[in-house]
Amino acid sequence: MAEKKASDIIVPQQGGVMRNILNQLKLIFRLMGDRRVSFFAKLVPVGAFAYLLFPLDAISLPIIGVVDDAALLWLGSYIFTELCPPEVVQEHMKALAGNMNADSSKDDVIDAEATDTQE
Repeated sequence: MAEKKASDIIVPQQGGVMRNILNQLKLIFRLMGDRRVSFFAKLVPVGAFAYLLFPLDAISLPIIGVVDDAALLWLGSYIFTELCPPEVVQEHMKALAGNMNADSSKDDVIDAEATDTQE
């Protein structure tokens, strides 16, 4: 049997799925308030949110109905950010990133050892 090669893929730990969802929501709200974004582009997330609140679903199966709502929200947010001017999106993304991309050389490293205590 051939040996498995170690993967060279490194996934940075930046908060996970919830942080990405919250950052995407913040980005959408910031873009909705920006005058440089087209009025018609702003109708996309409004329509996706209205569909979520609408009592009838396109697919009424118990589990698939929830999945199609989530997929439509994701698709709406994706299309909206694609319709916005790229420089405006980048500007808001940099503002949201804030100090998350701070220089790692400034991090303090404390060298210590763990010991067990018996009482």
